[in-house]
Amino acid sequence: MDPLQNTDPLLSFLGQPRLPVVPIRDASCPTHALVTHLHLDHFDVETLRRVLGREGSVFCHKAVADDIGAAELRVHGLAISETHAIGGVRVTPVPAHDWRGDDQVSWVIETEGVRIFHGGDTIWHGYWWQIARKHGPFDRAFLPVNGVVAVYPGLEPSGVPATLTPEQAVIATRLLRARALCPMHYEMFNNPPIYVEQSNLSTRLKLAADQENVSLDIVAPGEQVFL
Repeated sequence: MDPLQNTDPLLSFLGQPRLPVVPIRDASCPTHALVTHLHLDHFDVETLRRVLGREGSVFCHKAVADDIGAAELRVHGLAISETHAIGGVRVTPVPAHDWRGDDQVSWVIETEGVRIFHGGDTIWHGYWWQIARKHGPFDRAFLPVNGVVAVYPGLEPSGVPATLTPEQAVIATRLLRARALCPMHYEMFNNPPIYVEQSNLSTRLKLAADQENVSLDIVAPGEQVFL
């Protein structure tokens, strides 16, 4: 999912990583990737070429398939809510919203009776109920929580968070009918005044989870999530 290794192209916007980047090893068997959108912190072409090797493909929303193919990657574009089987894993792109208006999806991934939701770095939207009704419930919801406020070249600043805030991620988890929230997309980058992460993030996340009766599954980068 959105593998990232090369952070140099991101320095002017996101700044230096504040945590070690988890290494992605070359796979010993055919490997595929799911991509939510084409921002460079989610679409690392060099890493994708390396880990996919000669047999792997990028699965994406069909609207961006041509762009991914132009990067000389094998690509398989899917329509929203179209399910595709990759071996014993079923993957389905579902609606998401991007803060800059670019094409973005989230992913429903299911295998051996386990179903997860991966939200990329979506902002708040009105599809939670629809996704829950069509694809839920979920064993885990992986959602961004850094609620970053960003200033991007060529765009008039809005001051509105460009990803889910801790409180929004907790509420989305409840609406998705997920057993637990696994927070992601936080604490790695903070580059004021261009890319500013929410303050008191961990405290707010735990407080919101208590208020909404949502379980948290907090893991460090590189740790496994056991379902």
